[in-house]
Amino acid sequence: MNNKVELLSPAGNLEKLKIAIAYGADAVYGGVSHFSLRIRSGKEFTFESFKEGIDYAHSMGKKVYATINGFPFNSQIELLKKHIIQMAEVEPDAFIVAAPGVVRLCREIAPHIPIHLSTQANVMNYLDAQVYYDMGVRRIIAAREISLKDVTEIKKHLPDMEIEIFVHGSMCFAYSGRCLVSAVQMGRVPNRGSCANDCRFEYTLYAANEDHGTMFRLEEEPGVGTYIFNAKDMNLASHVDEILKSGAVDSIKIEGRTKSPYYAAVTAYTYRMAIDDFYSNHFEAEKYQRELATTKNRGFTDAYLIHRPFERADSQNHEYALSKGTYEVSGLVTEDEEHFYCKYKTYPNEDIEIFTPLNTKIEEVDNEIGKIYLKDGLYYINFKKITTETGKELDSVHSGNTNKIKLPGRLPYLTMFRVEDKMINE
Repeated sequence: MNNKVELLSPAGNLEKLKIAIAYGADAVYGGVSHFSLRIRSGKEFTFESFKEGIDYAHSMGKKVYATINGFPFNSQIELLKKHIIQMAEVEPDAFIVAAPGVVRLCREIAPHIPIHLSTQANVMNYLDAQVYYDMGVRRIIAAREISLKDVTEIKKHLPDMEIEIFVHGSMCFAYSGRCLVSAVQMGRVPNRGSCANDCRFEYTLYAANEDHGTMFRLEEEPGVGTYIFNAKDMNLASHVDEILKSGAVDSIKIEGRTKSPYYAAVTAYTYRMAIDDFYSNHFEAEKYQRELATTKNRGFTDAYLIHRPFERADSQNHEYALSKGTYEVSGLVTEDEEHFYCKYKTYPNEDIEIFTPLNTKIEEVDNEIGKIYLKDGLYYINFKKITTETGKELDSVHSGNTNKIKLPGRLPYLTMFRVEDKMINE
């Protein structure tokens, strides 16, 4: 317990990388190209922008782990070798790898880059962990089905092996995400990063009798629906104290490279708060859940770390694929700290909550543009008029408007504005 557990956040692009760090992450993970298990976010980064992100993170004393966790075909091996060489040149702090052959390839091509074993490798016991340790792996990202008891057992047998676990984000109904539903239905292979999220769809159910060839549609229960494969989102914020008390976990990880900048901010901020509160003996589970509820989600489950899979009766959401959070993001402050971009809609004379990065200060102001003020322990902004960078005054501004909007006073870069979604909270 001499060192704090690492908080590891997703970095789907350069902006989200900076946001995750600003809101509390110790390290981030991301990738370039289809060898990363998130093709969409892999396209968000070029080698140049990924290198820029790594340099930025290192300048802030943070780390970046590069994902090379897809499962390649034979035809891709030579291309993979070139990719590993290129990734090594941008100097990440580790490679995240899933396949044993790719582990060995990385060790041959870039022996100076540490290897973290992806959750896709399904490590759930110390025997498998030992095999990978002998191959040169120095951190395992445990299978999402693992229990905290088993994590502790692995650590007892391999004290020098770092262990990382997922604590928040989307869950697959398949074993450690090793799924073929999307490949069968859409031709998009989940294990190579192009999952179409078919498990999130609503399905119509039929029953057939093969003896006499009859088939009929099963009637849905009103209000329940047929999202039969749709797993709820993992949320272990209330269990961070148990996880850290175990002394077995070196890093807690948040899923979500393709999710919004607001999600990157809130999850980093909340788990940072939970970690720091644990070490200062001020752990408050309800506080963290209130904050996480502001993000879009499929409903939350504490998954399998604390309870075995067969003990769960609430891990699926049969009603909807994705819901809104309790808040909408309405703005993001620009790098000059004097303007913001609208992300939802903003009107004059509206009280908007200010959500700032860690360790930043806000000064209260009141002028012709608007005011920034403290109320009930929270900071708010209220615009008396909405004015663009060029001086044009607007009646309101919506997310489609790409103009910078003037602030009444300076606010920290990457500060977000958010408004309560009254329809949800009613």
